[in-house]
Amino acid sequence: MASRPEDPLANASQTVKLGIDKMTRMFGSLNAVAQRRGSNIRSMARDKNLTSLAQNTREMGHEAPLLDLKIQFIGASDLPKMDVVGTADPYFVAKLDDKITFVSNVIPNTLSPVWNEGWRVRNVPSSAVLHVEVKDKDEGSTTDDSVGTFKAPVHPDGAREFAIEGSVLGIGRKRQRGTFWLKIESSPATMRQRFEFQYLFDGPIRFTRNFSPALGLFTRSSTVKTVEDPGDSGPGANPAAAAAAAVQDPRLYSTWKFHIKRVPLFFRDVHQPWNAKYAAAQKIFGNTPTSMAVRSTIQAAHSMLYARLANNGSGTFDTRNGVGDQPGLADEPISLKQLLHAGGAQNERIKPAVYTYIISSADDTLRFSETGAAFFVDFASKHALHSNCATQVRYSGEFHPRPVGGWGRFKEERSDEEVEWELVVDNNSGTYAPDKMMLPTVKECLEFNFGCDLPEVGMPVPVPNPGDGGTGNVKKSGTGRFRVVVYDREDERLVESREACREYAVKVRGVRKEELQPSVQAEGEVPLSHAANAPPFGHSQNQVQQIQLPIRLG
Repeated sequence: MASRPEDPLANASQTVKLGIDKMTRMFGSLNAVAQRRGSNIRSMARDKNLTSLAQNTREMGHEAPLLDLKIQFIGASDLPKMDVVGTADPYFVAKLDDKITFVSNVIPNTLSPVWNEGWRVRNVPSSAVLHVEVKDKDEGSTTDDSVGTFKAPVHPDGAREFAIEGSVLGIGRKRQRGTFWLKIESSPATMRQRFEFQYLFDGPIRFTRNFSPALGLFTRSSTVKTVEDPGDSGPGANPAAAAAAAVQDPRLYSTWKFHIKRVPLFFRDVHQPWNAKYAAAQKIFGNTPTSMAVRSTIQAAHSMLYARLANNGSGTFDTRNGVGDQPGLADEPISLKQLLHAGGAQNERIKPAVYTYIISSADDTLRFSETGAAFFVDFASKHALHSNCATQVRYSGEFHPRPVGGWGRFKEERSDEEVEWELVVDNNSGTYAPDKMMLPTVKECLEFNFGCDLPEVGMPVPVPNPGDGGTGNVKKSGTGRFRVVVYDREDERLVESREACREYAVKVRGVRKEELQPSVQAEGEVPLSHAANAPPFGHSQNQVQQIQLPIRLG
């Protein structure tokens, strides 16, 4: 077998590695001196040298070796009391060279938070520096107090302890304000395109489900049915009786955000700009005083919808445990119910509903909510509300679930686990008018992230359900994976599938037609557009009266 040609950067990489080892030994000497003298020389020298190391490497014309990192943020202790009532509600923001960011969950009312949150990032320079800031969540405020910060090299591996340093109200000399523990594991980067896709997020998928009282009064709606108590909702059921038996549905007041993996690898540098031909988008993204006021209102509303709160539903999904290009061990794929019910009750049935989504250009997150969500009332654009008025997104549109064979052939008496599911994804967004040629890319990205492309864990042979006639509504035993189907917004098959979904919701599940599109659900309910215009977020009452938000949604 022919030998591989010598890497021209090999010698330079070895030089850099020796430099890193030497710098690490120097840090150890500085640490010992600083500990004996009781000074803060340790952190000052470390921070200064960590920052200059990467700069010097680049100035020498060398690229630092690339690593695949697994970072485990363990917890902190001895944090200062930050709240007048209670102790503190800590969370942290971690950044690798300001290229990629990780934001933790909020741990309420504690001075010794335990996070145990993982972060995998591929193709990170060995000279990279991890910056961490610990903050105290102040609900109801537009800003959060800083507890303190620290910096850490990504080399060498192992569990480490760091002093969190900060000052009261940002005034005066910094002092230790607690201790932070984390663990870093690294391996040489093996991806063929590793230099093109540096700082690539690789899991696990993190999600939050936000529900805020600021979205309006929590009122009765008619869409949730549990597995244990499905109610009389068969094809011959009385819709009025089904609606009367329904329970309150927080889904109409919820948003979901998923930090999905490897988005740049799929979309490259392709983004979808706002649609200059769309009248509603012109009123949002224009340069007039009215447009600026509209954007201000939408951005305030977005902050309320996606506020990081201690009571948010949150969690992680991980379909792969491998490192590098090796697939490693594979967990069972993420089911459609896990995706749509993330942060909520898993005993609810999959709801026949249409969702509005975007994939953000800002942080590569998938954000979505029900298209009929009550908080969309009076807003010019559902997609602009999710994107925080971003001038471009990776992609946007709508999606809805359906059983294989369609809702028209679905039998209500079957459990959701007995059928195979599809997620129908489109590009129905007037605000951004996404290119239909990118739909296959969206499909590939979603299939990769939610394990749709993983091999079957159980029996690979489709098993027809009884009474199916051997077609449609087929369950593959062993996994809960789903298929992704994509349609252009002008495709007749999309219209047929979407309307069948809504018809089933109304006729069988007892959903009120008012819930299919944004509407105020009950007398006295406060729309989000009004809440966003109230201090501290929005405008005065006179300004609110001057802003005529277009009602057309897109």
